[in-house]
Amino acid sequence: MNRLKEAWAAQHPVVHLLMAGTVFVMLTQSMSMPFLAIMLSETTSLSPAEIGVIIGAGPLAGMVGGFLGGLLSDLFGRRKLMLLSMLLMAVAFAGFVVTNDPFILLLNSILRGLASAFFGTVSKALMGDLTPEDKRFRVFANRYLAINLGFSIGPMLGAFLGIAGSGFTFVLTAMTYLLFAGLLSYVCKKYRVGDAPGQLAEKPQVAKMWQVLGRDVVLLMFVLGGVLLVTVHGQMSVTLSQYLQQNIKEGVALFSVMMSVNGVTVLLLQAPLTRWAERLTLFRRMVGGVLLMAAGEVGFAFSQEWSSFIIAMIVFTLGEILIVPAEYAQIDQISPAHMRGTYYGAQSFSELGNFLGPWAGGMILSSYGGPVMFLVMAALAVISLVFYGAGRSLYEKKQRRLASPVSAG
Repeated sequence: MNRLKEAWAAQHPVVHLLMAGTVFVMLTQSMSMPFLAIMLSETTSLSPAEIGVIIGAGPLAGMVGGFLGGLLSDLFGRRKLMLLSMLLMAVAFAGFVVTNDPFILLLNSILRGLASAFFGTVSKALMGDLTPEDKRFRVFANRYLAINLGFSIGPMLGAFLGIAGSGFTFVLTAMTYLLFAGLLSYVCKKYRVGDAPGQLAEKPQVAKMWQVLGRDVVLLMFVLGGVLLVTVHGQMSVTLSQYLQQNIKEGVALFSVMMSVNGVTVLLLQAPLTRWAERLTLFRRMVGGVLLMAAGEVGFAFSQEWSSFIIAMIVFTLGEILIVPAEYAQIDQISPAHMRGTYYGAQSFSELGNFLGPWAGGMILSSYGGPVMFLVMAALAVISLVFYGAGRSLYEKKQRRLASPVSAG
């Protein structure tokens, strides 16, 4: 109990609020956003591919928003940009309910993607500002845990209450953001944090990203592998939900359960599986994670019953647990100390897959059906290993070349 009190006291009150707010925002968001494809298919005449473009445009915009967020918060202060981003997200979530015009829905998705990326980047920066360096890793780990906690409870709660994917959940998410923004504004003012512009430091810039990608082939291979994996993961929730709705009895309820299973699996197994995987090399962790993710996709393709879909989701999630930390560790390993931020920023280009996945997955689903779509995604996951393997091989050759003595003459 004393240790718990010490751990609580060691963190700034604003950090505690950001953690708690993350849980509740993710809880309501997980009742709404994963079901957006279903809602749009029921309330509009859009095809699965068109719905995929609209939903995928958000992460595509967020790819740019992540770069801009940190720079703008340094110039104008963390609090102002966080509050603005939460107000914009409230407008975006409410906007999905009040219109069925494809162009406005597309703009709405882009707005949500930009605002979400701003908030994610700036909130992490503020947590870093308020946390001693030796405790930041635990704070960010707790933030990831808070996200998964919200996502593990939300879909199941929404299904139990009978509101998952309804227009009400989108309005509820908007109201949660407004409430969170009000509380955060009050607490930041009370403790006088987040107003002063940060110290200008080297920030990732789009032009510099492309220069880095063009110069470092190892990084380019890792980013291309990441694009393929994010494509597989990005289509999972969007096209899987449509497939279940159209082909499985009570498919929307099953999708809710699967999303909760995904979050609960992360909560229960992330720590033990990560500890076990530490005995393996980074590339072997990637291989294991990719094969598990591909096996999950194959499981989706041949599943007919609830139980088999849930088992496939557990397998898919185990792959996700292995892949996420290994990807970050690989980038950290190859990045020069003075350019670590730039390398992590370059890795963000893999978010392109969150656009390609819903778009390509929607086209394959429309033309060839769900089983073919899932098998194609399994193949893409395996193909990503070609790029990761090439990057790993080039990096090891480079290290051997640097380590070998320069021969005379």
